Amino acid sequence: MLVADNLIKSYRRHADVVRVLNGLNLTVHDGEFVSIVGASGSGKSTLLHLLGTLDAPDAGTIWFDGRRIDNLPGRERDRLRNRTFGFIFQFYHLLPELSTLDNVLMPAYVNHSILGWWRTRRVWRARAEELLHRVGLGHRLTHKPRELSGGEMQRAAVARALMSRPRVLLADEPTGNLDVNTGNDIVRLLRELNRDDGVTIVMVTHNTELAAGTDRVIRMVQGRVQEERPSLLAAV
Repeated sequence: MLVADNLIKSYRRHADVVRVLNGLNLTVHDGEFVSIVGASGSGKSTLLHLLGTLDAPDAGTIWFDGRRIDNLPGRERDRLRNRTFGFIFQFYHLLPELSTLDNVLMPAYVNHSILGWWRTRRVWRARAEELLHRVGLGHRLTHKPRELSGGEMQRAAVARALMSRPRVLLADEPTGNLDVNTGNDIVRLLRELNRDDGVTIVMVTHNTELAAGTDRVIRMVQGRVQEERPSLLAAV
C-alpha cells in the first residue's frame, strides 16, 4: 500500500546541513499495524512526515496504491491528507475554545463549503458522536480540552483522525505525554481499530514494549532501516 524508495532528507541548522534520512526503503502493507522504533534523531518522525506528505524528500519517491505522492501539487496533497491519511501526534492539537465534539468535527468542517456543511451536518455530527462513544468519551461531548485528562485528549485526537474514514493512520509518539497505563490503553484502542476496521497504522514510538503489540517492528539507525521483524504479538 505505502512504499518509500531510497528516501534522502536533510535539514539546515545554521551553517550545517544535517542528513536525517540516508537512502531509506520501507514497504507497509494494507491492514498492517507497523511500529517504528529507534533512538532520538534516527529519523523516525521525519519519515512519518514524509509518508504523510507533510514534508517532501530531497531525493527518492513515495508511493501509495501504486501512485507516486511525494511530488503531487499542493491541492492534491491536501486532499490526500484530509481524506486518506489520519494523523495522531504526541501533542493533541485540540482547539481550546471548542468542545470535544466540535474538535472531532473539524475535518468535516474543513472538507465542506458552508452550504455543503449545512446540508450534511446531521450526518457528520452523528458520526462524531459515534466515534466519541467508541473511544470512551460519550460522556464528554460538551467538555472543553482543559476539562479533559491527557488520555481523554488523546482519545479525542484519535476520534478526530478517524472522522474522514482514512485508510491509513500515521501516529507520531501518540503515548509520549501519557503515563504507562494510559499509553497502553491508547495502543489497545489503535489495535482494535486496526483489527475491526482494517485501518493501516504506522506508529512511531520510543517504547519497545508498546511496539511489541503491533504486527511488525522496524528499527531505524542513522536514517536507515536497520532491522525489520515480526513483533512478539505477531509471532504468537
